[in-house]
Amino acid sequence: MISHLLRSTLALLLLSAILVSAPTVEAQQGPFESPRWNTGSDESDVFLGALEAIRQHALVSHADSVLWEKAILGLLKELDDPYANVLSPDEVAAFEEQSTGNYAGIGVQITELNAQVTITKVFRNTPADRAGLLVGDRIVGVDEEEDDGEWTVEDASNRIRGEPNTNVRVVVEREGISRNMAFDIERAQVHIPAVTAERIFDNVDYLHLDRVARNSAAEVDSVLAGLDQSRGLILDLRENPGGYLDESLRLADLFLGRGDALVRTKARNPGQSNGVSEETAFARVTPRIPDLPIIVLVDRFSASASEIIAGALQDHDRAVVLGERTFGKGTVQSVVPLPGGRLIQLTSGEWYTPQGRSLNRPRDREGRVIEPDSIPEFESMGGRKLLGGGGVFPDLEIRADTLTSAEQDFVSAAAEAEVPLMLRLQEAAFELAQLSREAGEVPDAFPAERLASVRGTLMEEGLVDGDFNDEVDQYLLYWLETFLYQRMDREDLALEVRTRRDPVLRTAIEFLQSSQSQSDLFAEVTRAGGVGGTATGSEDR
Repeated sequence: MISHLLRSTLALLLLSAILVSAPTVEAQQGPFESPRWNTGSDESDVFLGALEAIRQHALVSHADSVLWEKAILGLLKELDDPYANVLSPDEVAAFEEQSTGNYAGIGVQITELNAQVTITKVFRNTPADRAGLLVGDRIVGVDEEEDDGEWTVEDASNRIRGEPNTNVRVVVEREGISRNMAFDIERAQVHIPAVTAERIFDNVDYLHLDRVARNSAAEVDSVLAGLDQSRGLILDLRENPGGYLDESLRLADLFLGRGDALVRTKARNPGQSNGVSEETAFARVTPRIPDLPIIVLVDRFSASASEIIAGALQDHDRAVVLGERTFGKGTVQSVVPLPGGRLIQLTSGEWYTPQGRSLNRPRDREGRVIEPDSIPEFESMGGRKLLGGGGVFPDLEIRADTLTSAEQDFVSAAAEAEVPLMLRLQEAAFELAQLSREAGEVPDAFPAERLASVRGTLMEEGLVDGDFNDEVDQYLLYWLETFLYQRMDREDLALEVRTRRDPVLRTAIEFLQSSQSQSDLFAEVTRAGGVGGTATGSEDR
């Protein structure tokens, strides 16, 4: 049996073979004699001999390109690296598109989590957002095709993508909903800005970073330059899948003092079998808002570069972190070009916060978390207790809001009756938004008489009177008012409505309204029963 070490060795040999060309057989004496190779390595002779034997004798014949593809995928699988991957030319194009935010599709980001193709991001004001797809939805079908349990992210993406102005049906499983949900969506050319900034409740500044893309730091810098008379800043990194390392360092640099450590990296030296280098990146610019209290929001979908930002600000006592433990993708991915317009991604190192906490949560080859026996403890620069073990632990854990039993029953009833719930709510909100624009006013709320009309429309399409109650009405009003203000380009009011069902954002606002400094925020966390305590020597800089 070939050992794990030998498999790893063969992986490197195979990549070398691909980058050059496969050696040729000197001669073949008979159908059962081993071919002779001139590779200079017994291991590579065995591998290439096996490949040739499969080509010549396997009952089912395959093209050379197919065999090489299977060999590469098999080698990557045996590396036990959940992030190792080979990108096709189409995926390379998508990888490059992500850096600009421009692409054709419906506006979602999908990732393979726990062996299921899962929506990890729904970009704002896109076809997917308007249709009602949510983060956490698991894609189980596209158009007339159903996932047989073997779909990859590439399989799902290829089916969802298409020409603008054409339709696609996306079928998803949603947590808490017993039946699959189908969404008919019109594809479009989508541009995704990375930064959304609003002032809410008159004196709190809210900045949402969708992803760490090219020019994200410049966008955030321009927002920070315009802040005045603010009670504090909420930096929302929830559902942020990460992005570019250098851009994340520029972002963290905006908030920390010159010379502060931003991230520590332990990575393999390319070409050396045992060489590991350790490097530390330091802040180089003057902090933009040195005296303004900051709260960072994270969740289980915050990953990669966004974790670097949150971890750095937390270690330096520059921000309170609220929400859920982050995803834990604290690995350095080396991207190496291959022939044929392809790229290979391999884990080559790990990221650590300035205080030495690993951001990487170990996972098996299927991406499932390997839980440690214990959670290590660390201290911030100011002496606050911090937890380690992979990902960023919030100073105060706050779970996201979930549907009540009545709401779950209602959503299930709508799915069973094939009522396009979110689309109808969007339409009702859009109609009122148009009327309000014509009247030159912004409604204080969604009118009760219009809610009755919405209920009537939903009943005409299949729901019944028994599906509705006061609790469901409040659920409908929440979405109707959110959509209304979004359609009127009043994202600030939409965010204020969101606080009704977003306990993380609501807590952040309450903390800022009752605090004068960053130290006050740490005291609020302590009073709320969070991890850490008040930092020493961490007064506002």
